[in-house]
Amino acid sequence: MLSVTLDASLNPLLIFGFGPFPKMGIAGSATATLIAQAVSLAALLIHIYRSKHFLRIQRHELHYLKLDLDILRALIIKGLPMGLQMIVLSSSVLAMISLVNRFGSQTSAAYGACNQLWNYVQMPAVAVGQAVSAMAAQNVGARKWDRVRLIALSGVGLNFLISGTLIALMLLFDRQLLGFFLADPEAVAIGRHINTLVIWSFAIFGVTMVLSGVVRATGAVVPPLIILFISMWLIRFPLAKAMLDSWGADAIWRSFPISSVVALCLSVAYYRFGNWKSAHMLRVAVAAPAQAAPKPS
Repeated sequence: MLSVTLDASLNPLLIFGFGPFPKMGIAGSATATLIAQAVSLAALLIHIYRSKHFLRIQRHELHYLKLDLDILRALIIKGLPMGLQMIVLSSSVLAMISLVNRFGSQTSAAYGACNQLWNYVQMPAVAVGQAVSAMAAQNVGARKWDRVRLIALSGVGLNFLISGTLIALMLLFDRQLLGFFLADPEAVAIGRHINTLVIWSFAIFGVTMVLSGVVRATGAVVPPLIILFISMWLIRFPLAKAMLDSWGADAIWRSFPISSVVALCLSVAYYRFGNWKSAHMLRVAVAAPAQAAPKPS
């Protein structure tokens, strides 16, 4: 909250130059973000040390900062596929925009407005997926596989609850929400049509995010990347492009739920039958109490 408040407050002050603040133009926005992040980091460090949080690094623990090649290697090997997922998503968005732009400025504007709304629907799914991954990783390390299963089920349920509520509200008030971005009634009508066909698919996408978070907790990072690539680049874009002549712009909107269902099916199949439970973050696994890994359900 501190970071967001500082960033939002300093942006206009540094861009336009009010009072003692210099007029920096667009550079003021970057400077505002830098200041907000630096102040927030300082506040976080002060809080950690004042509260004597167990994550604080004390003098006798400085040796933990020594570079560990095994950990560094794991960060690169495991982190690269995660980074590639963002590239797959971003490039897919660009590809879809190239199809949307064929249908004129109003459709492009409507799609852009819908994307703004969809960002808010996707945020809870991404957040739940990250939380599930962290919690699952802790219990994988402790070999508590029964908890891993419960975490996955809880994450799926929470995703449906939060995403489902947001989707229902956005469908109920879609005219008003789209009105914040669009002034043309025809563009608003197009946006409402797009929302009706697409927005519910993000609840399905959220389940994929949760299951991917669980399997990534063990170090199985490549299968989620492959599943995402298949759904985005072998299903969504080719399907939308192939059906443009038959379905028109609806080919683009219908490709979203179809590709989301494919990703869900692949994710569930890998979660149920894949070998993700035998994956490791590091080459040498840390010894832990043995506990049989039950078949996930």
